[in-house]
Amino acid sequence: MGKRLYTAEQVSKILQVHHLTVLKLIKQKKLKAVKVGRVYRITEAALNTFIDNYST
Repeated sequence: MGKRLYTAEQVSKILQVHHLTVLKLIKQKKLKAVKVGRVYRITEAALNTFIDNYST
C-alpha cells in the first residue's frame, strides 16, 4: 500500500482552514476524496495535487 490517508480534520490543520471548508472543497470537487463509511479520506497525492493547483 504505502498510501497515506488524511481525515478532513488533519487536512484542515495542514491547510490552516476550518474543517468545514475542507468538506466544502470536497463537495465542490476541488479536493479529491474517498468516502469510507461516514467520513472522507484524502490521499497524500490528492492533497499535493490540490496544493499545486490552488496555491498562489
